[in-house]
Amino acid sequence: MVAFGKYLQRKQIEEWRGYYINYKMMKKKVKQYAEQIRGGSQHPRHVLKDFSRMLDTQIEKTVLFMLEQQGLLAGRLATLRETHDDVLAQPDISKIVQLRESYRDVGRDLLQLLVFVELNAIGLRKILKKFDKRFGYRFADYYVKTRANHPYSQLQQVFKHVGVGAVVGAISRNLHELQEHEGSFYSIYDQPVLPLQDPVVEAIKTAVDKLTNSTSFLNFLAQHALIMQDDLQTPSEDTIDERTYHFNSLLLNLGNTFLYMVNTYIIVPTADDYSMSLGAAATVCGVVIGSMAVAQVFSSVYFSAWSNKSYFKPLVFSSIALFIGNLMYALAYDANSISLLLLGRLCCGLGSARAVNRRYISDCVPLRIRMQASAGFVSASALGMACGPALAGLLQIKFKIYKLTFNQSTLPGWVMAVAWLFYLVWLCISFKEPLRDTEEQEEQERSNHNETTSMTDREENSRVVEEGLRKPLLITSGLKVEDEDDCDESEESAEDSRRPANSFADAYRLLTPSVKVQLLIYFMLKYAMEILLSESSVVTSYYFGWTTSSVAIFLACLGLTVLPINILVGSYISNMFEDRQILLTSEIIVFIGILFSFNLFIPYTVPQYVISGLVMFVAAEVLEGVNLSLLSRVMSSRLSKGTYNGGLLSTEAGTLARVVADVTITLGGYLGRNHLLNATLLPSLVICIGSIVATCCTYNSLY
Repeated sequence: MVAFGKYLQRKQIEEWRGYYINYKMMKKKVKQYAEQIRGGSQHPRHVLKDFSRMLDTQIEKTVLFMLEQQGLLAGRLATLRETHDDVLAQPDISKIVQLRESYRDVGRDLLQLLVFVELNAIGLRKILKKFDKRFGYRFADYYVKTRANHPYSQLQQVFKHVGVGAVVGAISRNLHELQEHEGSFYSIYDQPVLPLQDPVVEAIKTAVDKLTNSTSFLNFLAQHALIMQDDLQTPSEDTIDERTYHFNSLLLNLGNTFLYMVNTYIIVPTADDYSMSLGAAATVCGVVIGSMAVAQVFSSVYFSAWSNKSYFKPLVFSSIALFIGNLMYALAYDANSISLLLLGRLCCGLGSARAVNRRYISDCVPLRIRMQASAGFVSASALGMACGPALAGLLQIKFKIYKLTFNQSTLPGWVMAVAWLFYLVWLCISFKEPLRDTEEQEEQERSNHNETTSMTDREENSRVVEEGLRKPLLITSGLKVEDEDDCDESEESAEDSRRPANSFADAYRLLTPSVKVQLLIYFMLKYAMEILLSESSVVTSYYFGWTTSSVAIFLACLGLTVLPINILVGSYISNMFEDRQILLTSEIIVFIGILFSFNLFIPYTVPQYVISGLVMFVAAEVLEGVNLSLLSRVMSSRLSKGTYNGGLLSTEAGTLARVVADVTITLGGYLGRNHLLNATLLPSLVICIGSIVATCCTYNSLY
């Protein structure tokens, strides 16, 4: 390990030395702040203000110098353009070669400027991390978000890199004009697919592409998926070999996610009718729907543990369990057995492989496309949630084959059984089990890394640009450098800080109070959403006389709001307001939606039910996205791996909420269908109030 301060000094360009951020000075200031706060001579708020001002000054110095250098490069290009026109008017091979080399020199200087930006970004990340570690704050995310979203943001000047794009375009176009293309007079703008042959242009293009790798919407969806990642992992440290990455396996993984969500919600519109046809009360639909969630509480644990050894075998088991479970669900009608119906749903829940789906994306998808894969996970879940009820609405037919009955109650089971059978065949044919790293492979990687360190300074700078520039500002750099203070820590303590949790109790001890509050919020919103969805067929048939098709349309419309709402929040709302502001506002809107859903003094009407339900559901979706976005950033890095990871904790919290909600519906049925609505909404209201109070108490610790 090399101390970053020394590394920065070694890599600085001598003529630019005064324009790098003064990392050494800022590190000393952080130590002074700690001493002042301990001695009581400085209030923490004054420290935050002074530290922010110091960072603003350092960034301004760096950004203005970068813009100045871009201007100098642009001036050189303008001068070369005049020579370029003269050469084209009177072609001379020697002058063309000389001119091309001059353009390459500008390109190499641009690469040096990008290395300058990268080194300063690393220093900024490290000093922010050191500040948070020293004082226990979450100041880093607050600082970057407030500066990056401001209309006069200097950080945006760096990472939007409009000026860099113009310089790259000029170099690319002029070099292309000077190349011989069989007498062609076309520009790169006329032939955009023509490959850029010059290595300097390719190096710059790669670096710039990585600066703009992901959009805010993809980031938001990926955090919504809560696919935990080690906060120390970077693209340069990504151990996943892209040559072994298998796209069809990723599609099969997302297909499992989609089919499971369809399987979960396809029975909701008809569960009450099915229960009544077997001699049970309509409200037993809560147990029928919730039995799948009960089994999922246990299946999530063993699937998470199983994924430590294999991905293919858990997915095969999941498909078989869901195939058998759906067959049992469909056959329960002709067997006239409510027990067989419940066993079928329990068997389906035992096939819940969502823990494997999350784990596969975090462990087997290269970091370069992991954001898109995580967004695909959320999109597949949302699409399945909408398709399930919609498909149930289409299955309104009835016929018999021999002694088997096919109707609106049994067809969801038959259709899903066939779907899982086809999926199982596709899985066995196309899925490729990822290779597990062995100690010999790791040793080989270490030896390869040692060989890499013998590169020349120019080659290393290019590698730094190509591998490092696409990282978000707050992700730890891929460079093997550490702060001087961090080097003093023992290897044992560093290893302990990254050791995964070995049990639920161990994982629980890693949760901070703010994380516990966010898990409570997640429980609340899942509970409220499950109450709305699971009892919709019973409530609407009692109050409004809705048919199965009407219920299916209503539920499908709710499901279709998921992606548009995530787009709105991820692309716009999250850029306008702080996450904690969106969090608290969404909770209050959920509270209002629940409150207006009660049937109290006036006759219950369709507009009241639909509007209040829609308001509550949409607010809960916004709340879920923001809440999981926060969770993905504040959970301990020890929960990014192992069996008891952050994804499992969130899955268990949401599943328990669904179980409790479905049990509440069944128990509320004993009060009669006329009291079911209010009886189930009351616990939702109480839990929502509790989560709002908890959020207000921890508001300042959120960011």
